Amino acid sequence: MPDSHGMGGPGAQPQGFFFGRGGKPSGRHRGGLGPVPLPVPGKGLVDGIIHLPLVLPPVVTGYLLLALLGRKGIIGGFLYNAFGITLAFTWKGAAVAAAVMAFPLLVRAVRLSADAVDKGLEDAARTLGAGRGRVFFTVTLPLMVPGIITGTILAFARSLGEFGATITFVSNIRGETQTLPLALYSLTQVPDGEAGALRLCIISVVLAMTALVLSEWMARRFDTLMKG
Repeated sequence: MPDSHGMGGPGAQPQGFFFGRGGKPSGRHRGGLGPVPLPVPGKGLVDGIIHLPLVLPPVVTGYLLLALLGRKGIIGGFLYNAFGITLAFTWKGAAVAAAVMAFPLLVRAVRLSADAVDKGLEDAARTLGAGRGRVFFTVTLPLMVPGIITGTILAFARSLGEFGATITFVSNIRGETQTLPLALYSLTQVPDGEAGALRLCIISVVLAMTALVLSEWMARRFDTLMKG
């Protein structure tokens, strides 16, 4: 029977909170095996910012990059004045634009993979004396590898097809910032450019299909190795 303070006897279930220094609640128990982290303030805002390039028009993303990373931008101005680094209208800026547009795909794949990890396996490792770091590197991370591989390859394929943000942030400078989609666009704007445009179109399709097939094969291969 509980006493007057609401605490149970020897057979009572663990309480919802455990107490840290100063008697303040520092987390929740998960089956008595360890604390479940409390919600992090601002997590939704950060998550929204990371995934914003997926829903914004690419040209808007490119303009924001130009405003922030251009020579007169808040970040770009600092980089130029302090280190002499220029991103706008350079190949480095093209890489940044492609990475910004592809990064949400990688984050989403890794996040879904992390959510799919069996928490019972992590709890079992903790009962055997493994610390948080060891649990992550020996249990959680290996189970996340298929999702990480898939997300990385898909993000790479997405970056190859980036157009709107790239042309807005770094323009279409041949030999400097002209990517595969920009070269294809340029060929469609000149007479007798159909043959070259068709070649680039075929290359784009082959690269995209190769990335999709490779990501699926690698994920299944690793999953088979883990189970075998």
